[in-house]
Amino acid sequence: MELTEEQAAVRDVVREFAREEIRPTALEADESQEFPEDVWDGLAELDLTSLTVPEEFGGYDADPVTAAVVNEEIAYGMLAVATALSVHSLATSCFAEFGGEDLKERWLPDMAEGRPVGAFALSEPHAGSNPAEMSTEARREGDEYVINGEKQWITNGKRAGVYVLFAKTDRDDPSTVTQFLVPADVDGLSVGEKEDKLGLRASDTTSLTFDDVRIPAENRLTEEGRGLSAAFHILTGGRIAIAAQSVGLAQCALDEALAYSQEREQFGEPIGDIQTIRHKLAEMATRTRASRLLTRDAARQRATGDAALAASMAKYFASDTAMHVTNEAVQIHGGYGYVTEGEVERLYRDAKITEIYEGTTEIQKKVIARHLLE
Repeated sequence: MELTEEQAAVRDVVREFAREEIRPTALEADESQEFPEDVWDGLAELDLTSLTVPEEFGGYDADPVTAAVVNEEIAYGMLAVATALSVHSLATSCFAEFGGEDLKERWLPDMAEGRPVGAFALSEPHAGSNPAEMSTEARREGDEYVINGEKQWITNGKRAGVYVLFAKTDRDDPSTVTQFLVPADVDGLSVGEKEDKLGLRASDTTSLTFDDVRIPAENRLTEEGRGLSAAFHILTGGRIAIAAQSVGLAQCALDEALAYSQEREQFGEPIGDIQTIRHKLAEMATRTRASRLLTRDAARQRATGDAALAASMAKYFASDTAMHVTNEAVQIHGGYGYVTEGEVERLYRDAKITEIYEGTTEIQKKVIARHLLE
């Protein structure tokens, strides 16, 4: 659990920004379904849009524990902002790890400063939990690839200036999935309308349609057929980020419930003096702390080697905790927890997505069981 002096200092700076600059905008952003771009610019000023950009390209290049701490604190302010940042960081991770030097020099310095925003295009309408079933094709024609297909559930879909795209070089062969860099301004790329979602409403989630999109061959990030293994490698870090965001969301709901339990009186006493409420708070706090421990353990393993098992455990448990804690926070608030003027109703709606994106709970359990049995 213990952080280094530098990690603690980063946590304190991000915590102050999240609570003073991000959280006050959350309700309005949720209602309007508009991403707070001024907040994004603030993240860039703090170098947080360069978390996974190497220093040589102007990046922060944060260690995995620091990145987890940043994700937790930002999610405390607003999950939509934390999600946008983690997806942007997935994109810069792919460019940094798999891109050629020319691509890195062309894209990473600007992305480190927050613009262009990056997006990660893996899921499709009929290929979510099993990306090998994707049908998007990138066909080689001379010095170019011609891309046709559709992607869905793309975070930063409208905001993005560049996409990390996964496509098959042979549509009928699952082993040919390959990773590409696709600028947002290419001809033939259409971005769908923003999805109207249960939660995470300030985050723009769209579909992408590729109709004979042509990109130069040097925009291929991985060797042909190495795209899925690259995706799974990068998504290990993504799952740790979602686990950390789940912790931040749970902590925010717990703090709201603690404050309310000391203010609200029934039967002549604060509801926090009622044993039933006290037991709820105790369980909420314990599960939140356990989730934080699992997440930081996964981050430390990520820094030193293979963290696939630890990342799946952390994401599974922390997302389950986020749902449990936000649900209990609504219950403690009673009727006030059910109306949209309060914080906990939004937190409850936002929490559900943590059990779905970056691999559903069921997929995390599958990964965990496979590691155990092997």
